[in-house]
Amino acid sequence: MLVVEDIHTYYGESHALQGVSLEVKAGEVVCLLGRNGAGKSTTLKSIMGIVSPRRGRIVFEGEEIQGRPAHWIARHGIALVPEDRRIFAGLTVQENLDVAQARRPPGERRWSLERVFDEFPMLAELRDQDGGTLSGGQQQMLAIARALVTEPRLLLLDEPNEGLAPVIVQQIGALIDRLAETTTILFTDQSVPFALKHASRGYILQKGRVVYQGSIETIRNDPEVQERYLSVA
Repeated sequence: MLVVEDIHTYYGESHALQGVSLEVKAGEVVCLLGRNGAGKSTTLKSIMGIVSPRRGRIVFEGEEIQGRPAHWIARHGIALVPEDRRIFAGLTVQENLDVAQARRPPGERRWSLERVFDEFPMLAELRDQDGGTLSGGQQQMLAIARALVTEPRLLLLDEPNEGLAPVIVQQIGALIDRLAETTTILFTDQSVPFALKHASRGYILQKGRVVYQGSIETIRNDPEVQERYLSVA
């Protein structure tokens, strides 16, 4: 579904990604691991078109998308839940969903508002509340729901557990497991235990490069890899 091939992304003169390559097959849940500043978020932003790689290719479902604007990429089936959530303050929960909803006939929508509120009962109870007044966990659920109503085939989650209470982290993990039945997912996380529980494959980034890739089972059973790249052993 997604092939990222030798991309080099810069912020000004800072060489943030130095030849990152990865792939995600349809139906997979893949995690990008690495310490803070390793390049995980920049990889997702490069895929989404928020920043454009100066070199390399990004191919989604057979079509090159590098250099395309983010709104074009979103319309073609990729959705990003950013680390800072970007909830629209001043709009209610339902209005946050309404503005993002894909313009399709009701019968062609996988993620109608009714289905979203079934999946996120917390949001159904808060549908008339200003999104800017929600707690961190509630905002994260709304950010994920808002991404889903764009009808993505590939969902990108950037540090979905950042700053959240353990009970919300558990809910996010359960949600990823449910979404994985119908949606391909690529997410970033610094929590190795979370990734080991909810992903099927992983890539480890260090200083803008992929330094290791393998199945989650391989990463779990290789304490040397964990100690060298993730400092968790």
